Amino acid sequence: MKLSTIRTAAGTRAVRLDDGKLVDLGFTHLGALLAEPDWRAKAAAASGTVYDAEGADFAPVVPGPSKVICVGHNYSNHIKEMGRELPSYPTLFPKFADSLIGANDDIVKPGETDALDWEVELAVVIGQEVRRADDARAEAAIAGFTVMNDVSVRDWQFRTIEWTQGKIWDSSTPVGPY
Repeated sequence: MKLSTIRTAAGTRAVRLDDGKLVDLGFTHLGALLAEPDWRAKAAAASGTVYDAEGADFAPVVPGPSKVICVGHNYSNHIKEMGRELPSYPTLFPKFADSLIGANDDIVKPGETDALDWEVELAVVIGQEVRRADDARAEAAIAGFTVMNDVSVRDWQFRTIEWTQGKIWDSSTPVGPY
């Protein structure tokens, strides 16, 4: 099941892709749907307003998430290509909600840089609160997967060893569409 959030004249709507059409799921955005304990059944059964997927205005898959935690140096071949050693621990950094944009939205290049760079990433959408979970509980919390374009302002990112300052620019991280 492919789910998303679109922008309409009346506001955002959670939708399901069916044969090139987007079916309204009865929620203002995908995050609101995921808050429901039986969200999968509700998403599958919904039969609301139908929108054309072609030309749809996609919002970030989950607008305004409480957390976006990214993992750097997560692909061993790429680490080796860069001539670095594999890390003992993951490199974590945040993305802030206002950095997220829809899959087809324009990326806003900050005037403070000419060192904009990007990496396509697999994003894991966590659909329920989970903390200190074992493998089975963590896997059960996964609502789905989407595509994220991790856009970085490299000259700001590498000013210090902490990456956040190069990763959190407004309107710089396309997510989705599904």
